[in-house]
Amino acid sequence: MSDLITPVLLARELGILANTSGTPASTSGSVANTSGTAGSGAPHPVVLDVRWRLMGPPAGPDHAAARIPGAVFVDLGAQLASPAATTGGPGGGGRHPLPDPAALQEVLRRAGVGDDSAVVAYDDADGSAAARAWWLLRWSGLRADRVRVLDGGFAAWTAEGLPLAGEAVAEADRAPEPAVVPGDVVVRPGAMPVLDADGAAALARRGVLLDARAGARYRGETEPVDPRAGHIPGARNVPFAGNVGADGRWLSPSDLADRFRSAGVTDPTAVGVYCGSGVTASSLVLALEEAGVTSPDAPAALYPGSWSEWSSDPARPAATGPEPDGPTSAGNAP
Repeated sequence: MSDLITPVLLARELGILANTSGTPASTSGSVANTSGTAGSGAPHPVVLDVRWRLMGPPAGPDHAAARIPGAVFVDLGAQLASPAATTGGPGGGGRHPLPDPAALQEVLRRAGVGDDSAVVAYDDADGSAAARAWWLLRWSGLRADRVRVLDGGFAAWTAEGLPLAGEAVAEADRAPEPAVVPGDVVVRPGAMPVLDADGAAALARRGVLLDARAGARYRGETEPVDPRAGHIPGARNVPFAGNVGADGRWLSPSDLADRFRSAGVTDPTAVGVYCGSGVTASSLVLALEEAGVTSPDAPAALYPGSWSEWSSDPARPAATGPEPDGPTSAGNAP
């Protein structure tokens, strides 16, 4: 079972392409809460557009202009996270704490998600924003075999020449869109393991803690967003951007496994992940599972507060340099 789906397969499941001929099929009808394939009589998957940029601008206008037919836009910063917090609350601290379960449930229901829905998330970058939605859906209790990320994202969809909807699409080419029927999902948080700061520090010693940020941030050479530079002592650097190739498609399971093996991740090593604010690290959770290093029954643990929470606490040390246990310093955060 893969956590990824190709654009052509998604188009077939949406009924946009016929299964046999590859020719366009009707996309009329309603978005329902479980998935199927074109011609099977089963409902279509719910598609979430999770395009997002850390430093802006907002991606909502991009969705309005052009989107996968039937996709519902979900704002990662506003709807897939709680307001930023310097200390741990119910959803953790940092820049993108986990969302309030009741608020997330409302967002997902408006998008058409039900308890038995198949859901596909996409973005327009490296899959990390879509992976945040994937992780939250799994954390909310949806079955692992019902949640996937579009391999290659929106760019791969358009590269295949598949139909689009949106106001910037010529009317003659604009695909019809189904109505969105509200879902009935019940968010039951806790189905994916999480770490707090103390748990992350402990895992860096008794297992493997992976830092998903770019190497320069891990080494402490630069820190454009958070209070201090460096990394959690003992953490190993596996930048999330390396999960995908130059074409934006995810690496093969064997190539992903090689990445993690080189970082010392071997089954059955306990493994956790963090990044700047708990968003891009979600893609490492997915990549570890896709590689077969972890499994849906025993996924990697996510530290939602991540470096933005850790670095805001002046009592916590920061290591620098390329090694997990590089020189450390006490906090100097205000």
